[in-house]
Amino acid sequence: MSADDARLRVSAAGLVNADPARVYSIIADYRNGHPRIVPEQFSHMEVERGGFGDGTIITFQVRVLGRTTKFRAVVTEPEPGRVLVERNVEGSDSMTTFEVAPGPDGRGTTVTITTDLKTRDGILGWLERAISKRVMEPMYRRELEKLAEVAAGTPSLVVGRRL
Repeated sequence: MSADDARLRVSAAGLVNADPARVYSIIADYRNGHPRIVPEQFSHMEVERGGFGDGTIITFQVRVLGRTTKFRAVVTEPEPGRVLVERNVEGSDSMTTFEVAPGPDGRGTTVTITTDLKTRDGILGWLERAISKRVMEPMYRRELEKLAEVAAGTPSLVVGRRL
C-alpha cells in the first residue's frame, strides 16, 4: 500500500442560488454565519480567536456513529473570497476546504466542500475510508442545503456528488 492509499478525500458540491460574495461571507463568518450551516452532527462550535476568515481559531465537536470527536482548527484563506481552509491542529491530520465560484452562466454560486485526511493502513484503513466516505458525503450535502437556505432564504440547491 502506498502512502497515498492511506489518505482519504471526501467531497460534495452544490449550486447555491445566491451571489458568491454573500455565500463566502456566510462560510467565513464563524460567529454568526458558519454555525447556522453546519449539520446536526456538529456541536459546541466556539471561536477562540478572530471570528471571520483568516486567523480564526475554532473548536467544535462532531458526533458520528455514536462517537463524539473534538476538533480544533485554524482557518486560512489561500484565496480570500474564493477559498477558505480549516486545518485541524490537534489530533488528526485533516483539512477541510470550502471553494466558492460563480455558478454556470454566471448564475448562483458553485460551492465545493472537500476534506482530506490521513487514515490507517491495511484492512482497518480500508474500512475506515469506506465508512468515512458514506458518513461524510451526506453530512456535506446537508451542509450545502443549509448554506443555500441561509444564503437565499429558501431551500434552493442542486447538489451533486462531485463536480
